[in-house]
Amino acid sequence: MKRDIIVFGEDWGALPSSTQHIIRHLSYERKVIWVNSIGLRHPQLTVKDLKRLLHKFIKLMLRHKQAKCQSLPSEQFVLVNPQTLPAPRHPLTRKISAYFLVRQLKKIMRLHQIADPVLWTSLPTAVDVVGKLGESSVVYYCGDDFSALTGVDHHTVTSRESELVERAQLILTASELLTNKFPAKITHALPHGVDFDLFANSAPRAADLPADGRPIAGFYGSISPWLDIRLLEKVTSELPNWHFVFIGEINTDINSLQHKENVHFLGPRAHHLLPTYCQHWTVSLLPFCNNAQIRACNPLKLREYLAAGRPVVSTAFPALKPYGKLIDVIHNAPAMVNALKRALSRDVTRASQKAVLKDTWAARANQVSELVDTL
Repeated sequence: MKRDIIVFGEDWGALPSSTQHIIRHLSYERKVIWVNSIGLRHPQLTVKDLKRLLHKFIKLMLRHKQAKCQSLPSEQFVLVNPQTLPAPRHPLTRKISAYFLVRQLKKIMRLHQIADPVLWTSLPTAVDVVGKLGESSVVYYCGDDFSALTGVDHHTVTSRESELVERAQLILTASELLTNKFPAKITHALPHGVDFDLFANSAPRAADLPADGRPIAGFYGSISPWLDIRLLEKVTSELPNWHFVFIGEINTDINSLQHKENVHFLGPRAHHLLPTYCQHWTVSLLPFCNNAQIRACNPLKLREYLAAGRPVVSTAFPALKPYGKLIDVIHNAPAMVNALKRALSRDVTRASQKAVLKDTWAARANQVSELVDTL
């Protein structure tokens, strides 16, 4: 029996997460209520948080109009902007927040004739509604080590995660390190998939890629503290005849890089446009710091890079293991310089694409569907 699903995830429509990719496919065969982010930290009196709260408030006020305008994966998919407080800490505010959110969701469930759903959460803070929506089972999808994730209220989230693990019937994890955190009997590893056709099929070259004939090393994703900026400072200085292109929102100090002639920060780009960049640069980069967050991660861009068919140069982290010699793993700046030079004569397209050909999001969704329907 294909049970309907209530999903607690990030805001739908941002750069697609693994949860969005999987649930998109599941929504073709069952009803889905997607609840936009209920938060992983209590807001502070900062300009950034106040802007985010204002944005949330505007979305809430315009929720009906927005839901009609936003591109949704199927007619069975319902998008909800939650009426709740983000990551409340006090027991009373937790109860109040859960009460209003449950009341909101039960109205939507009645409207769409949803009963006995599977409750799927990618956010530990959703534990406060577990047991209150008449769900048949609870799935916790863990894509990150929240105890090491930046921008998170660690005490709140890790304590909620412990509560959630006690109440879940199925735990899905994005990496081996995360799998080992949870009870073996209910935990299954679910490595990320890839939109293979999007990244492997030929795409036109982006107009704003440097076009003077010099080789290009590129990265897309959040420009955040987990990028090894000191490593990049040294490598970009050692290779003035290379361009270094970074695509994504900037959330860390890049002063040492942004004034270099051969370094280009292009800002965020829509997910469907990324192949117009990564298919046409010389090398794809994963220049991460060695920390707990990275050791637990399984970046979506890893398989997207491989599907695009360009050589990949990366610092070391466990999620690279299945791809062996396809990725040039480096540990310092001189090694990265040498790896980039080697990449000029490497043709890895066929081998890289073959390695991820079967790792599609449709295949991952089929795995999830089988697991969920046995609960």
